[in-house]
Amino acid sequence: MPVLYNAAAEAMDEELIAPCGMNCSLCSSYLAMKNDLKRKGFRKTYCAGCLPGSKNCHYKRECEPLRKGLIRFCHDCANFPCRHLKTLDKRYRTFYHMSMIENLEYIKTYGIGPFLEKESTKWRCPRCGGVICCHNGLCYTCNLDELRRKKHKYRWEG
Repeated sequence: MPVLYNAAAEAMDEELIAPCGMNCSLCSSYLAMKNDLKRKGFRKTYCAGCLPGSKNCHYKRECEPLRKGLIRFCHDCANFPCRHLKTLDKRYRTFYHMSMIENLEYIKTYGIGPFLEKESTKWRCPRCGGVICCHNGLCYTCNLDELRRKKHKYRWEG
């Protein structure tokens, strides 16, 4: 039996896991950049990820341990989970089928390697092996026609 190429596993990178537990490789702005959706007629902001893009996220502005580089992940903070993270987590659980707090707890318990493996399985497109976007549940490799038809491009259906 032939082994299918797992693009999702290749896409999962520790550098793309933000301090808040967001897996930037699943983000619509990161996937838009990676798949160059502007060239394909989409208007979408590009982002290289919170860490690779040296993005000064609002959590770093609000959190002294992150700002000073004292911690890598929010789960290392004495205030974990803080009010800001709880608010973000609620929005992502409600709209995007993921939890930053659960991600961080998994990383703390099992380590970054097992987390990346779990993510590559969970967010792998069953059709092409690409990455499914956490913001709308679509693969930006093989679901572009569906993305074009969506009224709310960056929300899950139903």
